[in-house]
Amino acid sequence: MKLLLAVKRVVDYNVKVRVKPDQTGVDLTNVKMAMNPFCEIAVEEGVRLKEKGLVTEVVVVSIGPAAAQEQLRTALALGADRAILVETDDELNALAVAKLLKAVVDQEQPQLVILGKQAIDSDNNQTGQMLAALCEYPQGTFASKIAIAAGKAIVTREVDGGLQTVALCLPAIITTDLRLNEPRYASLPNIMKAKKKPLQTITPEVLGVSIRSTSKTLKVEAPANRSAGIKVKSVVELVEKLKYEAKVI
Repeated sequence: MKLLLAVKRVVDYNVKVRVKPDQTGVDLTNVKMAMNPFCEIAVEEGVRLKEKGLVTEVVVVSIGPAAAQEQLRTALALGADRAILVETDDELNALAVAKLLKAVVDQEQPQLVILGKQAIDSDNNQTGQMLAALCEYPQGTFASKIAIAAGKAIVTREVDGGLQTVALCLPAIITTDLRLNEPRYASLPNIMKAKKKPLQTITPEVLGVSIRSTSKTLKVEAPANRSAGIKVKSVVELVEKLKYEAKVI
């Protein structure tokens, strides 16, 4: 079974994000970039499925600038077999990304596609669902457990009421949640081996996909500064402040 993993290059989650002075976007000058944390979980799950003998080949794909090769090499060091970079410097919305991934799916014909449930930069949680709709594949989102049995993917999903287990006929799309696994670190020998693994670079034009966006970012603003908290001496004083000053009760 072939498995396709999608990963995204984002600002490292430890970095304090700064907005450009002209408010056109986030300032990425000399900012550390990393693989999206939810994508790390997807890669870890894909490698575990391969280690169990359920997957024969793990292909990782990313869409972004040439520098995204760094994140693909990281995925290769973690255990993926080969990588594909759809190179573009354009700012893409979720639908454009889903269309490009759909073209890669058509080209690679994987039996299973795993993505992070969302990226920590755009925070949209849309690409996996859009990809499933475009491919007309069943989907299991917010996965906290994945098992493959009898030609089906058994996915335990995290929902508002608790957990839901669904059986997906393959091929299928799965998006990962935080509690699915704990990603491993790449060892130095595997990092060196990853440099020799195949990495193919293509463009949206080669895939025949238009990435023209129907939306435009007008302005990006930093969140407002929060005022410092205060200490109260008693519950009575707390209730009075909540009632008469904050007016929330």
